[in-house]
This record gives sequence, C-alpha cells and structure tokens, in this order.
Amino acid sequence: MPLTGTGAIVATAARAGHGVGAFNVIQLEHAQAIIAGAEQAGAPVVLQISENAARYHGALAPIAKASLAEAERATVAVSVHLDHATSTELVREAVDLGFGSVMFDASAKDYEDNLAATADVVARCHAAGCWVEAELGEVGGKDGVHAPGARTDPAEAAAFVAATGVDALAVAVGTSHAMLTRDASLDFDLIAALRAAVPVPLVLHGSSGVADEDLTAAVQHGMTKVNIATHLNHVFTTAVRDALTADMRLVDTRRYLGPARAATAEEVARLLRILNALNASQSHPDRK
Repeated sequence: MPLTGTGAIVATAARAGHGVGAFNVIQLEHAQAIIAGAEQAGAPVVLQISENAARYHGALAPIAKASLAEAERATVAVSVHLDHATSTELVREAVDLGFGSVMFDASAKDYEDNLAATADVVARCHAAGCWVEAELGEVGGKDGVHAPGARTDPAEAAAFVAATGVDALAVAVGTSHAMLTRDASLDFDLIAALRAAVPVPLVLHGSSGVADEDLTAAVQHGMTKVNIATHLNHVFTTAVRDALTADMRLVDTRRYLGPARAATAEEVARLLRILNALNASQSHPDRK
C-alpha cells in the first residue's frame, strides 16, 4: 500500500488511546521483520532509521531506499522516520529521500539553544510537509548527559512545544537508551501530567527497558509513540547465535539471518498487540 506518514499513524492512535510501535532498522532484515510483525498483528508501524545507522551504512540513502521500498509493498500502514538526527544536513537529506517525519535531537544543548535549533528545523520541515519530533529532558544512555533519573518538567515542555511548533515530543520519564534488562521504573504520574500539559503526542524513548505491563500502563497514562530498538536487536542476535551454535559448519548467511528475521517478526507482532490493546486473535489493520 502507499507509504503512510508517521503523523497520520500517530494521530489515529492518539485518538483511539492506543500506542504506536516505532522500531529501529539497521539491516534490511530488520525492516522486513518489523513489517512482517505488523502484518501479523494487523497494526500500523513506524520504521526508524537513526543517524548512527546511516553512519554504519556510510550514507542514509542505501538503507533508507530499501526501507521505503519495503514499506510501500506492505499490507498495513507503514511509515519511515529519521530517528535521533543531530545533523540538519541529514534531516534535509531524509526529507529529500521521501521521509514523512524526522526526529531532530538537540537535547544535549541547553534549553534556549535546543529551542532555537529545533524551531529552525521545524520551520524548514513543515514547509516541506514533514512531521517533526523533538526531545526535551534528555533520555539517558548512549553517552547521554543525563542519567535515567532525568525528568521533563510539564510546564517547560508545554512552553517548548508552543515556541517550536513540534508535532510530537519525546520526554524523560524514567527510561534509558540501550537497556538490556526490562526493569526501567517509569514515573506514571509524570506521564499523566505531561499528557495534560502538552498538546501534541508524547514519545517514549528507551522503551527496550520497559516491561510489558508498564508499556501498557505508559500508553494508558498518555504515551503514544513508543520507540524500541535494543530489545529487538537482542531477539535478533539471540536467534543468530542459536543458529550458529546449532551448526558450527553453517556459512550461508540466509540460514541464520532468516531465523533471526522470523523471531524478530514474532516479537514485533507481540509488542504491537500490547501497544494497540489487541488480543492475539484480533486483526485491525489501519489503512488510513
């Protein structure tokens, strides 16, 4: 089906009180697995390509074009989103490639500099019809300047959204990037306060560290877009390791990447059912 915008997927979920799964793509197999999982769950999904992933491939275009092509042949609504871009040049390239949304990350700057840089990117992206996510109260991990104890102030968040015009806001409520254990302690009262104060959808970064029941509670308290990367990498890598351990003579990459892709698809489907409040037997494709 035609490529869907992240803004349309998120707006539909916000109105329904559901969460949107946003999963990071590193290799082509990730994009295929995420879409297969979304099709199994009958739910929309966001493919995210980070600045780090673009750097790994030497450029944004190769992995972006592959992901866009996979999205366009999906049977559910799929968007392709630039994640954690600190470079305005990369943002411009993503827009030119056909991304309908970007996450511009100036959260390492102080508040005023973050506001000014974000407002400039928003103005440029909106002129091109591109939806923009930003971050306030930097989520820890990946050499971030704040620990998981960092928290976003609701009043400051509301003022930031009003001043920048962003379409969604990533907030710090107790998660941290790159967690390998699912024991993050979320501040649900803060999520509810942010939801009441901020007029745009909220985004939960670092969700790999959040247990299933807390993912559900986070959405119930006001989160909409939920970013998950490290957890899926763990699932993918575990399946590769198992396949190689089972047959030490294995050299055909398809024989271990294939099972990893399948395992990741199953986990994406499971997580999307949790975020969309779907039972395993339900199928509600969002084709808008």
